[in-house]
Amino acid sequence: MDIVLDDTEIRILGCLIEKELTTPEYYPLSLNSLTNACNQKSNRNPIVSFHEADVEQGLEGLQAKGLARKTITPGSRVAKYRHTILDKFDLSRQEIGILCELMLRGPQTMGEIRTRAERMSPFESLEEVEKNLQALMDYDPALVIKLPRETGRKECRHMHLFSGKPSQDLSAEPAAPQITVQERISSLEEETSRLRSELEELKQTFAEFKSQF
Repeated sequence: MDIVLDDTEIRILGCLIEKELTTPEYYPLSLNSLTNACNQKSNRNPIVSFHEADVEQGLEGLQAKGLARKTITPGSRVAKYRHTILDKFDLSRQEIGILCELMLRGPQTMGEIRTRAERMSPFESLEEVEKNLQALMDYDPALVIKLPRETGRKECRHMHLFSGKPSQDLSAEPAAPQITVQERISSLEEETSRLRSELEELKQTFAEFKSQF
């Protein structure tokens, strides 16, 4: 995908989408409201502490990329901001809800997406989530990627591609740590020393016990 956003831009875009879907009566957002939304502690990962200057800079980047714009609402002198992602991508409410959730909390399983995106767009089943995820993966350009199942996890996770593709090859299983011969020897020496100490303690305890008779 040609559009690549930094972490600040991702958080801002996710917040604009979220507030439009969940609290449309307060949308579009002022700079202050948007900053508070970015720093919100619920439904966010990671938690951030942006200043208004950070959000202003992020908004400039989004506007330059055609993903946000400033607007003045009738009867108000305060500038407000809205996303324009639908001007660039033809997405359903469910698809944009999934993207929003991935922007706000990072990679997630289908079950997590269904539960967390429910507040923006309900899904009747996991199959419906899967169908929408597949549509986002099949989009040209792809907007979502399915990550390989990690060791210790039962399910694969999905992530958005607005930050670019994963920087490392996530398809490879993590390599098992290599233990050197020297490390093995050191470990055995420590174990031997510990056993000797325990044996000496047992001998001393037995000698004290025997001296009582």
